[in-house]
Amino acid sequence: MRMLGLAGLLVALVVVGLLARKQLGGVAAPVLPAASAGAGEARAPNPQQIQQQFKQSLDAAMQARPVPDDN
Repeated sequence: MRMLGLAGLLVALVVVGLLARKQLGGVAAPVLPAASAGAGEARAPNPQQIQQQFKQSLDAAMQARPVPDDN
């Protein structure tokens, strides 16, 4: 009786594993276009620009917002 329960648990585990693999198999990383050094194309920002933009966004988010009056 105990072996039958163990076998059922093992079958259920295999089914769940197969379903999970099937679901995750459909997920693929997005393909980004290759960056070329063309004259008319925009370049990706360098790390310093990204850091500066992040700091500006963080500073803007941290600004105190006025509290509306309930009157």
